[in-house]
Amino acid sequence: MLGDYQLTVLTLMGVWMIVAQGLNVLTGYAGLFNLGICMYMGAGAYISALLTTQYAFSFWEALPWALAGSGLIGFLAGLPSLRAREDSLAVMSIGLVFVFESLLIYLPYFGGPVGIGKIPVPVVYGEPVSKLGYLFLVIGAVVLVGISVRCLVRSWIGLAWESLREDELAAGMLGTYPPRFKLYAYVIGATYAGLGGVLYAHFINYITPYDFGFLPSIYVLVMVVFGGVGTIRGALFGAALLTALPEIFRFVQDYRNLIYGGLLVLMMFFEPKGLLGNDSRLWRSVTTLGSFFRAHLRKTVA
Repeated sequence: MLGDYQLTVLTLMGVWMIVAQGLNVLTGYAGLFNLGICMYMGAGAYISALLTTQYAFSFWEALPWALAGSGLIGFLAGLPSLRAREDSLAVMSIGLVFVFESLLIYLPYFGGPVGIGKIPVPVVYGEPVSKLGYLFLVIGAVVLVGISVRCLVRSWIGLAWESLREDELAAGMLGTYPPRFKLYAYVIGATYAGLGGVLYAHFINYITPYDFGFLPSIYVLVMVVFGGVGTIRGALFGAALLTALPEIFRFVQDYRNLIYGGLLVLMMFFEPKGLLGNDSRLWRSVTTLGSFFRAHLRKTVA
């Protein structure tokens, strides 16, 4: 049986997987370099927290409003970003996340620097969901997000994002309207991140503005880059591994940040595409082994 500690780590791992997929849509597929993904995560968390603590909404009633609010903020944040490119876009996203964090801190309606507490857990058939039940809820959300991302990148929207990422000017000349598809990426990526924020808030039961600032956004970016930008498997693997590593190195409490940082530096030096990126050594090895076993299986069956 899993204890409370293991359930907490696994649940947070799932939450970060969802948020990482939101950033992966923006940066990995649409090529929009964003350093403020946790702004959208915070939007979902705060909307759901306010509705459930101040307006007597249930988790299930607040969820669609939180997702819609996150998507709307993604749309509004995407509008000024349409004129920005690469470095300017990254700087703009940093500015937006600092503005968002400041509003949460200085406006009393959002609880100020203290944040919002006593956020209720979801209720199913009149009973609060247990930690194990919440883990299954998060796993279900991870699966649904992964399937939806896969469907998106295989659709005409995914093809448009790929063309924008490779060469925006050429994509426009071929008939793709870049602003529209950029806004699609902002809205969809923000909605995924908002879902992660809702699940985070109702699991932790307490949120503060500092949970959704610049540093957590960098943390998510590292997850995506570590696993492999532009791949579903990379975002999932990076989020899982980088959530687990600090816990794995807990036995060397005084040195775990040093070991953790050193591993990241070494990994990016030897695998700049990420551990499971399309061109990484590890992924090439996995695909080669997969091809070998499939060929062997076909021979055996024949």
